[in-house]
Amino acid sequence: MSKQNKADGGEPFGGYHAGFSVLVGRPNAGKSTLTNALVGKKVAITSAKPQTTRHTIRGIVHRDDAQLILVDTPGLHRPRTLLGKRLNDLVADTLAEVDAIGFCLPANEKIGPGDKFIAAQLAAVGRKPIIAIVTKADLVDRQALTEQLLAVAALGREVLGEEGWKDIVPVSATDGFQVGTVADVLISHMPPSPPLYPDGELTDEPEAVMVAELIREAALEGVRDELPHSLAVVVDEIVPREGRSEDNQLLDVRVNLYVERPSQKAIIIGKGGSRLRDVGTNARKGIEALLGTRIYLDLHVKVAKDWQRDPKQLVKLGF
Repeated sequence: MSKQNKADGGEPFGGYHAGFSVLVGRPNAGKSTLTNALVGKKVAITSAKPQTTRHTIRGIVHRDDAQLILVDTPGLHRPRTLLGKRLNDLVADTLAEVDAIGFCLPANEKIGPGDKFIAAQLAAVGRKPIIAIVTKADLVDRQALTEQLLAVAALGREVLGEEGWKDIVPVSATDGFQVGTVADVLISHMPPSPPLYPDGELTDEPEAVMVAELIREAALEGVRDELPHSLAVVVDEIVPREGRSEDNQLLDVRVNLYVERPSQKAIIIGKGGSRLRDVGTNARKGIEALLGTRIYLDLHVKVAKDWQRDPKQLVKLGF
């Protein structure tokens, strides 16, 4: 359908708007949590560990007059490994293709070198609307929030000139404060367009990717610093169990977890396999909710030495 087509009232597509917005920010700035709050369902994994998100997860916000497709990216950071560089390249590619950018800065942390690094990267993107989103507003009092909003505004003028950010919106994804306002502001920058995805669809991520992300989230929960981000999860297969009746279906989900060193393998497995069993139990609930059926989850932990720095291993593991 041509963008010139017009519907009732002479407006393009009957006044409907649809487009893509990316949420960027340094690691652990609240991007995934905000994506989930906006969509109303878990489509992006969250963790207290930075650099949790590795795949571009699209969450879709449906309105009667608009559709907002959210792209959640890895946190932009100064890369120290080949994986880090590839994650940054993924963000750069995404920025070039979206209609608006949401720059997430936590309310409870002072603006630092990482935020300034990202702001400079965004300033170089060109004439795209950039909305500063001050996340985690529930973690500070009103005065601290006001001070952070002023500091964020000053950063916008510093990198973009007097005009600064298109908008600045404080939000708390955990208690819902201004989540709808964030959606309204992002949608206001979307072009006239018909819906880009069917009504009710919440993400275009393949199920296997989301299964892998749910397992990664469960595996990262509560681990000590010995296992920062040396964990990759690859779904080997998702197949129906043979010989089951129609009302008693079961999916076999076979998954490999890759770490870089034998010591990390021991951490994931835990004493007597206790930790791996906990990972399976915690991930299974989310996977069954996602797939809509009972599953048998078969997890195996393998060592892929220094995979974050090995181009061949990165390709093998889906990066």
